[in-house]
Amino acid sequence: MKNNIAAALAAAALLAAIALPWLASEFVQSLALACLMYIALAASWSTFCGATRYLSLATSAFFGVGAYTSAVLLDVLPWPLVVAGGAAVAALVALVMGAAVLHLRGTYFAVLTFGMTELIRHAVTFVEKQVSGTVGRVLAVVPAEDTVYYTLLLIAALSIAVAVGVRRSRFGLALAGIGADEQRAQTLGVDTRRAKIAGFVLTAVFAGAVGAAMAVRWTYIEPAAVFSPFIGFQTVLIALIGGAASVGGPVAAAIVFSLLAETLRLQLPYGYMLVLGLLLVLCVLYLPGGLASLWQRRAGREAAR
Repeated sequence: MKNNIAAALAAAALLAAIALPWLASEFVQSLALACLMYIALAASWSTFCGATRYLSLATSAFFGVGAYTSAVLLDVLPWPLVVAGGAAVAALVALVMGAAVLHLRGTYFAVLTFGMTELIRHAVTFVEKQVSGTVGRVLAVVPAEDTVYYTLLLIAALSIAVAVGVRRSRFGLALAGIGADEQRAQTLGVDTRRAKIAGFVLTAVFAGAVGAAMAVRWTYIEPAAVFSPFIGFQTVLIALIGGAASVGGPVAAAIVFSLLAETLRLQLPYGYMLVLGLLLVLCVLYLPGGLASLWQRRAGREAAR
C-alpha cells in the first residue's frame, strides 16, 4: 500500500515537473532548475557515499569539467552529445582520481578529493591563460530554455532511478558491505577496489552531465564559478540533512534547500550560509540520520503496533 502511494506521488510530481514550463514564471523555472540540479547531484552522491560512507568533496570538480566540456563542444556537436560528452569526460577524471585516492578513507580521502578539485581548477585556469590569454569562456550558441530544463529533468529522474536500482542490486550490496566493514567485504569475495571506483565514476557521470547542462544557463563560465567548492559543499550538506543512506531524503532535502537558499539569499544576502551551516550542525547533533530517519522512526512505530 505504501509503495503504491509513493509511486503515485512520484508520478504526480513528475507530471507537475513536465508541465511546469507552460504554467510557471521565469523565476519559478529558474528555481526549479536549481532544485533539479541539486536533486541529481545529491542523489548520485548518496548512491556512492551514502552506502560506502566515503566523504567525497570532488563533486565540484566533476561539475566544472562537465561545464567546460560543454563550452568546448557546444559549437560542434548536437546538444545530447554535448551533455553526454560532459558526463564522459567527468567519468574519465573520476576514474583517474578514484584510482589514486580510493585506497584512503575518512578525513584523508575527503581532504585529498578537495585538494585534487582545487588542482584541477588551477590547471584549467593555467591552460585557459596559455591558450586564449584570458580566463573564462562566452557561450554564444545555447539551446532554448525549455531544452535545458527538460535535460535537467531527465538527468534528475535518471539519477533517482539509478540510485534506486543500485540499492536493489548486487553492486549496491557490495557498496553497502564496504560501508559496513570493508575488510570483511573483501573476505566475502567483494572486489572492493573495483566496486569503489565504479561507484565513484557513477557519481561523476551525473555531476558532469549536470555541469554540461547548467553551463549554458550562465552563458559565461570561468573556473572560479564552475569549480566552486560551494557546489560540492552544498551537495554534501543536502545529502547529509536529507539522509545519505536513503534515496528520498536527499531528493526532499534538495527541494527544501533550494527554496530555503533562495529565500535566505534575498533576506540575508551575507548571512544565509551561516544559517545553513547552523542547520547542518543541529542536524548532526539531533538528527544524525537526516530527515529520512524521521520517516523510518514513524514506520517502525507503526509496524510495532
